[in-house]
Amino acid sequence: MIFRQLFDVTSSTYTYLLACPATRQAVIIDTVFEQHLRDRALIEELGLKLVAALDTHCHADHVTGAWLMQQATGCQIGISRRYGEALQGADLLLDHGGRIAFGRRHLEVRATPGHTDGCITYVTDDQRMAFTGDCLLIRGAGRCDFQQGHAGTLYHSITEQIFTLPNDCVVWPGHDYSGRTMSSVGEERVHNPRIGGQADERDFVGFMENLHLPHPKQLAVALPANLRSGRPQDGLVPKLADWGPVRQTYAGLIEIDPEWVSEHLDEVLVLDVRQPEEMDERLGRIEGARMLPLSELKGRLAEIPQDKPVITVCHAGMRSGQATVILRQGGFQRVANMRGGMLMWQQLGQAVERPAV
Repeated sequence: MIFRQLFDVTSSTYTYLLACPATRQAVIIDTVFEQHLRDRALIEELGLKLVAALDTHCHADHVTGAWLMQQATGCQIGISRRYGEALQGADLLLDHGGRIAFGRRHLEVRATPGHTDGCITYVTDDQRMAFTGDCLLIRGAGRCDFQQGHAGTLYHSITEQIFTLPNDCVVWPGHDYSGRTMSSVGEERVHNPRIGGQADERDFVGFMENLHLPHPKQLAVALPANLRSGRPQDGLVPKLADWGPVRQTYAGLIEIDPEWVSEHLDEVLVLDVRQPEEMDERLGRIEGARMLPLSELKGRLAEIPQDKPVITVCHAGMRSGQATVILRQGGFQRVANMRGGMLMWQQLGQAVERPAV
């Protein structure tokens, strides 16, 4: 299994990417709208084909990125059918006993209501991993005081659908606010202070009904948006830039393809950050490029005009990636790294200037 755990600092949300190594088909669980570019970049860099963006429930503390992922990849959107007619945009309506296949692997759907009426736990086909959303947390459980929440229902969901899994089944929660990343069914069955040990339903309900938590800050925004599967009200996909087809890498760098740069040389400033002695090498330089070594860039930002987008270039695209970071820190808004650097530029047969002999 190809597996990644991702984290959104603002909402303390975990997102999970799972893929079949044989077919490269993948599913993603509990995406965050603001982290779409990061998640999409990871999927592309790992060479995966996303078949479904799944949510464990209708979130109240962040907006799902499911709709954005569907627009980008053509995947299906999966969520519990128990949210009824209010739900829009989902095309994979799930309920207890369902299966989501990705290549030679699949997830089993277990209905685990109680936090909300439509909570789902996804269990891998070998029962080694359970994605519990806000139902079972690490040493905790999801609140039950809104969205048809019910502590008694949650008690039965956890004890009958999660605690019946093998002890070594790893619990991957929807959130954690203390830096914990994973647990296990056996651990939570023994050590969870709300429902573990010898706790019965009265203990659990009494605990949960006396949490007195404030409502999530994003509740009024998140719930309506998530009932639309994260689709913005205007139905438009946010653009990373309005001047060119830039994209964000999983490392967080902004890059653009050399083919586009070649076709728009008169509309951009190409900033070559290699050392002067590298200009004598076989790769040459792009016509009209401004030369400014990376080691001098931070102290010479004032020399660079900002009337055009700045495209940074180096030998293979690594140093120029760091140049975009320096430029952005210096207040440059329209910046991108040319993917692959001069090596890819040459491989594509693009024209170069060479020093006179």
